[in-house]
Amino acid sequence: MENPSFDYLTTSELADLLRIKERKVYDLAASDEVPCVRVVGKLLFPRAEIQEWIHGARSGPLTEQTAIPDIVAGSHDPLLEWALRESGSGLAAFFDGSHDGLSRISGRSAIACGVHIHEDDGWNINTVGRSLDDQPVVLVEFARRQRGLILSPGNPLGISSISDLRAHRFARRQKNAASQGLFEDLAVKSGIDPTKLRGPEVPARTEDDVARLVLEDKADAAFGLAAVANQFRLNFLPVAEERFDLVVRRKAWFDSPFQKLNDFFHSKRFSERASEMTGYDISNLGQVHLNMSAG
Repeated sequence: MENPSFDYLTTSELADLLRIKERKVYDLAASDEVPCVRVVGKLLFPRAEIQEWIHGARSGPLTEQTAIPDIVAGSHDPLLEWALRESGSGLAAFFDGSHDGLSRISGRSAIACGVHIHEDDGWNINTVGRSLDDQPVVLVEFARRQRGLILSPGNPLGISSISDLRAHRFARRQKNAASQGLFEDLAVKSGIDPTKLRGPEVPARTEDDVARLVLEDKADAAFGLAAVANQFRLNFLPVAEERFDLVVRRKAWFDSPFQKLNDFFHSKRFSERASEMTGYDISNLGQVHLNMSAG
């Protein structure tokens, strides 16, 4: 019987694992069909490579037991990004917008994602329900965030509302960013066609990037977070408070990486950082807004 504490399997252990005779294992090794090494005349099979070799031969649909990368996707948030780094959870980040994150959750290429999608009666719930109706996920609140216009230091152009943007350069986000969708809705309500606004042709893909365009005088205004405006020492005109939630696969919620991150969320260090960054309200951190089972 194989010993899971060893990094290599013997021929008999691999035979037991594959339910084949040892002679067949020797044949596989001789024809280079299985990962192996030869040490002092003995065949050994690297455990990790054998697992990959077996997984590479799989067919049929994916199941909940199939490994999903430890990645947090979705919308970029500077406080969340800091927490992922400082918590030591080992979770990686890939931020490319709320809708991209939901797509990655659905496609099993991320265990969690950040979303802040404005809906007629609130935030996120209906969209997550429609997008992931067959997925076992939970939607939990991360923070309320102040969002508005990020402007040059001192606001030399005197911009006081979205309607003032007609004559100025505006830095936009990518289409699958929820902030771009919210801005376009607000712009239309202010009598502006957002597609007619001048500004950089290439959209910014993160909250930091969109603010940096204002800092570098490539745009006169951007629609971003109070925390980021404060970080870059830019002016900020509040427009809305939004709810930023995390969509987490239920199995991943109980695994060590996310539990370590969740513990960090409730630490004094995290709350102090949220206060320092400004524009965050974490009083409802962890509140469950939606709990879904697999269809």
